[in-house]
Amino acid sequence: MLFQLTIGTLVVSFTIVLAAVFVWLAIKMLGDFRPWLAVPPLPIKYATALAAVTTWLMIALTLCVWIWALTFMALGIFTELEPALYFSVVAFTTLGFGDVTLPVPWRLLSGICAANGLLLFGLATAFLVEFLRRLTEIER
Repeated sequence: MLFQLTIGTLVVSFTIVLAAVFVWLAIKMLGDFRPWLAVPPLPIKYATALAAVTTWLMIALTLCVWIWALTFMALGIFTELEPALYFSVVAFTTLGFGDVTLPVPWRLLSGICAANGLLLFGLATAFLVEFLRRLTEIER
């Protein structure tokens, strides 16, 4: 159990840092593009910026899922990539179908993966709300 908690903590920490770097880069890009965003046509530029940031966050979350899948493979829990990736997506998104599960000695990691996804989806949502707030400030 202690080994699972250690591995889970390391993966969660790494994915949080990864997501934070993606958010930081998005904030930096918003600052860089602020002058461009302030010049009409605003709705098209805002939609483009929102689509770009949403895609950027999706890339970050997808990388986190891949990190979990590769961790499961490195631990020997899965021998093939597809089931490891499928399980990671299902756990990370907290969908939890239950058709693919971890062996009993490793099942604690599934909850940690789900908690990690919940946390990072919350971060992405909070960032998108803040991003929209900042976009509307540009007009003023």
